[in-house]
Amino acid sequence: MGRFLLRRLAGHALLLVTVCSLAYLLAASALDPRSNYEGQQPPPPPHVVDAVLDRYNLNDRVPLSERYVTWAADVLAGDFGRTWDGRSVNEEMLRRVGVSLRLLAIGVTAGSVTGILLGAWAGSRQRGAVDRVSAVGAIAVISIPTVVIAVSLQTAALWANQAAGVDVFRTTGEFTPGLTDGFWAGLANRAQHLVLPTLTLALPQIAIYSRYQRNLMLDQVGADFVRTARAKGLTRRAALVRHALRTALIPAVTYFGYSFAALFTGAVFTEKVFGWHGVGEFLLDSVGRGDVNAVTAVCCFSALCVVAAALVVDVAHYLLDPRIRVG
Repeated sequence: MGRFLLRRLAGHALLLVTVCSLAYLLAASALDPRSNYEGQQPPPPPHVVDAVLDRYNLNDRVPLSERYVTWAADVLAGDFGRTWDGRSVNEEMLRRVGVSLRLLAIGVTAGSVTGILLGAWAGSRQRGAVDRVSAVGAIAVISIPTVVIAVSLQTAALWANQAAGVDVFRTTGEFTPGLTDGFWAGLANRAQHLVLPTLTLALPQIAIYSRYQRNLMLDQVGADFVRTARAKGLTRRAALVRHALRTALIPAVTYFGYSFAALFTGAVFTEKVFGWHGVGEFLLDSVGRGDVNAVTAVCCFSALCVVAAALVVDVAHYLLDPRIRVG
């Protein structure tokens, strides 16, 4: 397994370097940090603007190749540079990464596990009540953009709070500022704030995975190896769980690696709607300001998350599919 992982790590590392380099080149070519200074009243003298942009490696009058070499050298040293107004990109990312990872980790786990289980259940009972209801619900959720789901959940939560006469759900922020009621009260408060954004991320994942896993399960229910297991004395449930589900999980695991990028995109809008100060919000704000180094840092973080998800997929494939171990 060690040799297999080393090969995959080498390929993923090359992919990560390529994606991060292209992200910087695209951001440096398309964004205009100079406009932040020229829009001030009164605008600073041109030579002052050039000096500041040179200090932060943002001067569009410097050849792109030179800026890229400077940026790459700094990144290799662990420094993603400065924002257009001089703040450390590293400090901003460290402050925000934990927020986004907490949201993504719970959303990924809840969405993928629930979707796979629901799809396997629906596939093992074709045309049953669970199959029909899950199909209608999945199609409805998939058809709705993430931002609409977020706003709809906010509206429903406000209505539920009003009906209950107490704040069951929190609709904005990561926690309630100024709360000093102890550790457990603070933990419960954070959980209240976490429910709605987690549902926003998890619902599309549940819908997609349930449909995908349902079709995969249908292909395995009537397979010869399942009938053989039944003939050896296994119950239908045991045969489906031990044999059919394990085989059907392999393509679903592959899909997980490709869907993670789309999940991160959904997290960008989710953070903005619910007022979570994570890297998604940082990305949207930085694009509006033409902040090249900040946008590139967020893209690198996103690429790292996708590569990490792909590595998890590789390990899961190795454990689930004996053909890889034999190969």
